Amino acid sequence: MESKKTNKAIFLDRDGVINKEISYAHKIESFIFIDGIFEACKFFLKLDFKIIIITNQSGISRGYYNENDYQKLNNWMLSKFIDQNVSILDVFHCPHLPESNCNCRKPKPGMFFLAEKKHKINLGKSWMIGDKETDIEAANYAGIVNTILIENSENISGKETNAKFVIKSISLSEKIISN
Repeated sequence: MESKKTNKAIFLDRDGVINKEISYAHKIESFIFIDGIFEACKFFLKLDFKIIIITNQSGISRGYYNENDYQKLNNWMLSKFIDQNVSILDVFHCPHLPESNCNCRKPKPGMFFLAEKKHKINLGKSWMIGDKETDIEAANYAGIVNTILIENSENISGKETNAKFVIKSISLSEKIISN
């Protein structure tokens, strides 16, 4: 008998949602948290959401940095969340190139399905917050209809998006997401 999927999650993309988007971020000294990310995450936790980070990291396959570099930055980032009393349940990353035929690289939903299985996540009650249409597509393919696109210069004001909501800042997500 399969166990019930009882947890609801807020899935967050990393680059552009948690930290300022810079090309292939992999060094602590260039990692800058987005204003309001910690407060937004505290709000999500108060609503009994688990927080899971889902991130494409093709810089690993491109040779710009290695898995060790990625893990070092990831562990540092998680320690900063802990310092702010924010518990991140898990981080899933895809190290593959866009042309790879993997199931994990967004817009494919593989990382969502891994999280669903590992943490008994009810995807139908979960949310995805991303800054690219591939984040929204992956969530939709996984059965997540509650999606938020954070507007930036790359996504051209969210005019062509499948996202349910488009906002300018993660801090505005508190007005959208509720129990």
